[in-house]
Amino acid sequence: MSYTVHNGQPQGIANNESNFLREALIGEIVAINDYSHHIAICPINEISRELTHIMQEEKKHYGMFLELIRKNDDVQMEKYLDVMKNHHRGRKSHKNHRSTYECEKIHMINILNFIRHDIKGELEAIISYEHLLSKSTDKRILTTLTEVIGDEKEHVEELTKILTKYDRDLYGPIEP
Repeated sequence: MSYTVHNGQPQGIANNESNFLREALIGEIVAINDYSHHIAICPINEISRELTHIMQEEKKHYGMFLELIRKNDDVQMEKYLDVMKNHHRGRKSHKNHRSTYECEKIHMINILNFIRHDIKGELEAIISYEHLLSKSTDKRILTTLTEVIGDEKEHVEELTKILTKYDRDLYGPIEP
């Protein structure tokens, strides 16, 4: 689910600190994906190195914001702990066994961009659903939204786990 317009600006309203931080995460994901794309197509090493440096800082910011969300949102922390407990840990070895390293590198960049885009959509859904939750009084709607929001938060943790496993770069304080 995505609730942003074409240029990435949210259409919804963040109504609590965790959702303000989720919007910050969305901004970092957009920046990471944009830099990643620019690096993949840039033929000038000096420019690629500088863009890579900036992208690594954006990834660090992602980790910093996610850590704050986990500390401010009990459900998000619960989902994080569950994912860490019940999912395989560790990073994938980046040894290349294919004939063309560049082809594999571009493929991995695209996959990581897709994963970050999926995280962005999950974060946007949480913000949108929590806003709706604050507006409704119907018990069935509240129950359903609460369950769906929990699932979306779990999706953020599952996708982040995949992202930190396959991306060689670190995301600030969050562990792979």
